[in-house]
Amino acid sequence: MGFLRIRTTVDERPGRLASLAAALAAKGGNILGLSVQPDTDGTVDEFVADIPASAETVRTALEAAGGRRVQVVPATAHELTDEPTRALLLAVRLRDMPWRLPEVLAELLRADDARWVYGADLSDLPDPTLLTVPVAPRRAIRLRRLGLPFTLTEAARAAALVRLAQPPAETVSAERPLLLSDGVEVQVRPLTPLYREAVRDLHDRCSPDSRRFRYFTAMPALPPRMFDRLCDRDHGHSMVAGYDGQVVALASLTFSPDPGIAEMAVLVEDRWQGLGLGRALVGMLLTEARDLGFAEVKATMLSDNTRMRRLLVSLGATLCYTEDPGVVEARIAAGAIVPSPRRG
Repeated sequence: MGFLRIRTTVDERPGRLASLAAALAAKGGNILGLSVQPDTDGTVDEFVADIPASAETVRTALEAAGGRRVQVVPATAHELTDEPTRALLLAVRLRDMPWRLPEVLAELLRADDARWVYGADLSDLPDPTLLTVPVAPRRAIRLRRLGLPFTLTEAARAAALVRLAQPPAETVSAERPLLLSDGVEVQVRPLTPLYREAVRDLHDRCSPDSRRFRYFTAMPALPPRMFDRLCDRDHGHSMVAGYDGQVVALASLTFSPDPGIAEMAVLVEDRWQGLGLGRALVGMLLTEARDLGFAEVKATMLSDNTRMRRLLVSLGATLCYTEDPGVVEARIAAGAIVPSPRRG
């Protein structure tokens, strides 16, 4: 048959990748390229393989090995180039010719079509073979790739490349003012050990329900070891919102062992809820995740945490049920607009 690009979604369990590789080997396949990408419904494994079997035979073998939504399309030897090197060469081209942004994005993602789109509503994309990459307010590039839906990792790559064609961003201060719906301004700062006592006081003032929604238990205080980990920027980025000498909210973005995925959580003092503070902090966490190169952010929450569920859904998150009926997981793309794959 020749070169094939093979993509399949798998559950995040040890040994799944080995099972897929064994299934390809059993059909005479030689794996020449591999990438692992997060997506809304598991992990996407993508192979470029030289394999004598037909596309339908390969699809059947991978489904038997635990693959879901298996897609097999023809590939060429050109696709065996080193992906980081190819991306860097495209970045150089874009730096020299920023007006060719749609063309460069199409080549990056091997899309069939790329064109400018304009207007306020750029997110209604029922077709998973469409990807919209925001460039400026009311302006974006829409890509189409027939036969191979876009992943969240590809959306993050496209968003990162777009930033090369944009004017340099203004330097952001470590302290950011945030105006709430009632007209009060709070200050958002990175979490450091200096806030140890203030964070302890925040937990004292929060209701048991607010603490339970954040930690799944109404813990009266944040353990010192957990606080130290939140301050450690090798494990994540956390921030606090302060007003009149008090910390009134704590938000954290934690690096996870899953490739391309970060986890977020927010705690807002009860009397500061309903003012837009939680939404603003979540938005800052998503921006931070995008800037750090993550494709997706997930949040695990109790099923009865309706306020957080509504907030994340309004921002485009996909809700997934877990093995625990009392716990749901929200997953949201960081950087570009990509639809969730159809279920079925």
